[in-house]
Amino acid sequence: MYEPAVSYTPPTGRTLRGSHGGTLFMLAPRWESASYLANSTGGSKPDKKGAATFSYVTELTLSAKQGAEEQAEAAHIRQAFLVPQDSKPYTAAKNVPGQTVKDPLHRTVSSSRIDKNRAAAVKQCKRYWRPNYTNGGKECDEYPFASTYEGAAEPEYDPEATKFNFSAKPIPGGDNQACGLILKSFYAKNRIIDGLDDGFIVKITS
Repeated sequence: MYEPAVSYTPPTGRTLRGSHGGTLFMLAPRWESASYLANSTGGSKPDKKGAATFSYVTELTLSAKQGAEEQAEAAHIRQAFLVPQDSKPYTAAKNVPGQTVKDPLHRTVSSSRIDKNRAAAVKQCKRYWRPNYTNGGKECDEYPFASTYEGAAEPEYDPEATKFNFSAKPIPGGDNQACGLILKSFYAKNRIIDGLDDGFIVKITS
């Protein structure tokens, strides 16, 4: 990490109180070339592959306002945040992550883990809304997202994880798919990498 040191001198005839120099604080950047993100090879310039990003918790913003393309999913997440006892599956200990920087979400690119997260959520949609929950073009929406380590199947990988600490609910397929595209774009633009060292939170606006 480069941390520059600077010094400065006031113009002739001027005085300046306090310190006249020092080191500048720099938020440490990282350089990665993840295969699932842009410029992973550098194309014709392999020495230029990858990109630099800053390591801080980013915020995914979704709108629950009527007319927003992701409205139904945003409303579902807001319910899980504010009234978790009304979300399914029921558990008194439910406190879904992704609400604060102290308890963020983390991306996974493991296709098997993503599939297990989705399967665990669908199981609950069928349990509470029966197999015909898809009537009218609905899909089983889950939060935390299937593409996160905190998804519905987390207890299968972490025995200390709280069971049923997620929310599943049938919502219109269009809203579910729109939010999926927003999330995919968010991952790409913020260069969110797989693992527990790169977190993000979710903010719902209305």
